[in-house]
Amino acid sequence: MANKNNENGLFTEAQLAKLQSTKKELVKNQQKIEEEQEAQRQFERKEREKNMSFAELLERHESGKKY
Repeated sequence: MANKNNENGLFTEAQLAKLQSTKKELVKNQQKIEEEQEAQRQFERKEREKNMSFAELLERHESGKKY
């Protein structure tokens, strides 16, 4: 049984569908990793702020820096 090649002649339609599916999965996984990294950064920032004294927090605020 011969597979039909698409117009570019490199991949069958089934192969293209599998590649597109794999690409979507990889993009989804990358987004999940980025969201987890952002959540970790936010958690670490909050932990650092918890360990700061009131004077340090006030100094940061007055100097115009964001938390």
